[in-house]
Amino acid sequence: MRERVEKVLDEIRPFFQMKGGNVELVEVTEEGIVKVKLTGACRGCPMSSYTLKLGIEQRLKERIPEVKEVQAV
Repeated sequence: MRERVEKVLDEIRPFFQMKGGNVELVEVTEEGIVKVKLTGACRGCPMSSYTLKLGIEQRLKERIPEVKEVQAV
């Protein structure tokens, strides 16, 4: 599943990079929890929680049904 998650993140990564940030995959657990690290401008952005849930998590769940949750670490 990790490879599939990375592929989806690669598709949305240019959006983050355009704004001066990035998203790094840290871990994918057997329970379907995806742990990511927001970097650059995304790290301290007040909208990062919305980006995490409404952007990253939603896209991953659409493409990979086994994903249950996305967490920032």
